Amino acid sequence: MTTMTDTSNAARFREFKMPDVGEGLTEAEILKWFVQPGDTVTDGQVVCEVETAKAAVELPIPFDGVVHELRFPEGTTVDVGQVIIAVDVAPGSGDDAPAPAAAPAAAEPTPAAEPEAEAPKARQPVLVGYGVAESSTKRRARKGTEAAPAAAATAIQGEMNGHGTGHTAVAEARPLAKPPVRKLAKDLGIDLATVTPTGEGGIVTREDVHAAATPTPAPAPAQPEAPAPVVAPAQAVAPSVTARETRIPVKGVRKAIAQAMVGSAFTAPHVTEFVTVDVTRTMKLVAELKEDKDMAGVRVNPLLIIAKALLVAIKRNPEVNAAWDEANQEIVQKHYVNLGIAAATPRGLIVPNIKDAHDQTLPQLAASLGELVSTAREGKTSPAAMAGGTVTITNVGVFGVDTGTPILNPGESAILAVGAIKLQPWVHKGKVKPRQVTTLALSFDHRLVDGELGSKVLADVAAILEQPKRLITWG
Repeated sequence: MTTMTDTSNAARFREFKMPDVGEGLTEAEILKWFVQPGDTVTDGQVVCEVETAKAAVELPIPFDGVVHELRFPEGTTVDVGQVIIAVDVAPGSGDDAPAPAAAPAAAEPTPAAEPEAEAPKARQPVLVGYGVAESSTKRRARKGTEAAPAAAATAIQGEMNGHGTGHTAVAEARPLAKPPVRKLAKDLGIDLATVTPTGEGGIVTREDVHAAATPTPAPAPAQPEAPAPVVAPAQAVAPSVTARETRIPVKGVRKAIAQAMVGSAFTAPHVTEFVTVDVTRTMKLVAELKEDKDMAGVRVNPLLIIAKALLVAIKRNPEVNAAWDEANQEIVQKHYVNLGIAAATPRGLIVPNIKDAHDQTLPQLAASLGELVSTAREGKTSPAAMAGGTVTITNVGVFGVDTGTPILNPGESAILAVGAIKLQPWVHKGKVKPRQVTTLALSFDHRLVDGELGSKVLADVAAILEQPKRLITWG
């Protein structure tokens, strides 16, 4: 009788483990709980926000029920695979009982047990819920039936759509997409069934949804509703304050930044070159574009022209757009540009990038920059948005700084620092006149880029900013 009761309780409660967001991370900090014990949750509902070494991520739960227990308080760093919440999936079915502890590793099955009664094997946690479960039954395949392959395919689709084993196979095929992507599509009014997937295995990505939302390059895509407020860093980090000093634990994004910068500085041989340039004509172009009806609805600023100038310089000097493959001792030249934009956020410096920026028109690039900046400020930049960058721009001029010697974003070949644009005396057409002037600094990996190539790239960017009409003749 006792065994039957324990089995009933185990079936009643389900546990949600800290997932791996798909970037090979091992831990995450719980920033905020959106539910409390006693709250009803539904499949796909966001229950908490966590911060990984990459970004803040909202976690949806993959089953229905009533929250029984939150295993960790806000501000706690939890290893991937640890149970963070227990849910009563059959409320009201019996007396309250504590949620069962995590299942012990690989108990030996009873030889006399029926195949149908075997406990399902543990599954590796992924972004939402768990990975695809192995079959919980072991029966001989029957001749003349195709039910097993069809059921397996349906189960895989169900898992990708956010369902756990507590759901029966869905009757209708749903597009493959993770819950955050589904939420984005819902906010933008996009039917996922009409979106062409480009992700591995036919998965619909955020980029696919944005592409479906912006069939024409002119207007910027509608922004989704504002997300839940982000927990302030001081609350999440929980510093230790005394009369003479404050100690702040290094974790999350700040920890990842420190490790990446040390690795970059002591792995890639950095070289930095500088040039001071008259950007008066660029500033006039920015003012004109702000009045251009084709640029209506997007933000136009000097960074837009600088980004376009760098893309043209890379087009003229494609060898600079490369990566060093240490394992294979190869230089990998990229035939695309994922343009990184360094962004200062409350959680530290992050470098999201604009995918395939080289293919974008000026209005498209302006819209992409605007979306990238607003998402970063909200603390909602996804890990995917920060992966795969090839070159980066860091705008230190916004802080009134003339220039600096930027450190390469790991895995990239070059980074361009843009200083403050100031009115200075400048020799123009043989006379000293007040002109808008800035200083550019280009750091590059000397294993990939020699001095001549780096100088050509920097000189091209400067030449375009001095005479923006070269965007037409060179681009």
